[in-house]
Amino acid sequence: MQNGTYRVLFLSRRNSARSVMAEAILNKIGKGRFEAVSAAVDPAPVIEPAVLELLRSSDYPIEELTPRHFGVLAEAGAAELDFVFTLSDTAAGEALPEWPGLPITSHWRCPDPILVEGETWERKQAFMQVLSGLERRLNIFINLPFASLDRMSLQNQVREIGEAQDA
Repeated sequence: MQNGTYRVLFLSRRNSARSVMAEAILNKIGKGRFEAVSAAVDPAPVIEPAVLELLRSSDYPIEELTPRHFGVLAEAGAAELDFVFTLSDTAAGEALPEWPGLPITSHWRCPDPILVEGETWERKQAFMQVLSGLERRLNIFINLPFASLDRMSLQNQVREIGEAQDA
C-alpha cells in the first residue's frame, strides 16, 4: 500500500471489456482507498464500444480507460501493486512476471461478454451481467477488514471472492 491506497491490477485476454469494467468500478467505489488499472495478455486496439456505453450509462468514469499490455506494469520502476486479479483463463494461464511489490494474486474467472452471439439485447444483457457480477465481487472486496487480516488470510479471502459462482 502506498500513501494509504491499495493498487490493484485486473488482467484479461484483450483488456477491452471485463478488466476495463473492473478498473472503472473499483476506481469509483474504492473512493480513493484503491487505485485500479487494467491490462491484457494481447491488448485490443480499442475498448469495446458496448462497454464504454454501459459504463457511461452506469455513471462510471471512462476517460482514462485504454487497452495496454501487462508488461508495462512490470517494468523496472513501475509502481508497486498490492493485488493482481486475472479475469480470463487466458490471462491466468499466461507466464506472468514478478510484479513490483509482490502482490496478492487470485483468479476471478469471469465470462467474456464479447463472445456472446445473438440479438443485440442478448449481447447487452451479457455485458450487464458481467458488470453486475464484478460490482458484487468488488463490493465484497473493498469491505474486507484489511487492517486485521494477515497476508495468508487476505489471500484466502480474495480467492474465495473469486470462487463465488454468482459473478
